[in-house]
Amino acid sequence: MNNLGKIIYTEEEIRESVQKIAGEINDYYNNDELIIISILKGSIYFLSDLTRHLTMPIELDFLSIGVKKDQEKQRVVTYIKDLDLDITGKNVLLLEDVVGTGLTIGYVLQHLESFHPRSLRVCTLLDNPAKRLLNFDIHHTCFTMPDIFVVGYGLDYNEKHRNLKEIVEYRK
Repeated sequence: MNNLGKIIYTEEEIRESVQKIAGEINDYYNNDELIIISILKGSIYFLSDLTRHLTMPIELDFLSIGVKKDQEKQRVVTYIKDLDLDITGKNVLLLEDVVGTGLTIGYVLQHLESFHPRSLRVCTLLDNPAKRLLNFDIHHTCFTMPDIFVVGYGLDYNEKHRNLKEIVEYRK
């Protein structure tokens, strides 16, 4: 059974939006050094394409997080892979694939702020404000998405469909 629906963002639309966001980031940081922290795995395609358009010196680091329910059915975020780089006093850009409720990224931002970076900004491929429960600034957004589940361009359903060149609706 094919669960893929209509194309939400084409390969060309993604490319154009990533280049536009890269221009905004270049203008903002104006050749200052930047550490980009990508949350694995969904943002890896976005990271790869975005960083090829950045002009400032960059370093890359990754976070891998797991979200589980505890015995009281509350969400618990754990770090499967934490930072390797020291971000204290540095400009940091957190790169995410999708910002939905904001709960997980809020937890990640709090964690990163504990290292006292010089600046901490958020860049997301997709923003789904219809799901938002926690408000915070998103400084760079490629697309404000409809409230649907999507796959492709790094986004998956059970580890499948990440390699699609476009972002496509997925019907579970």
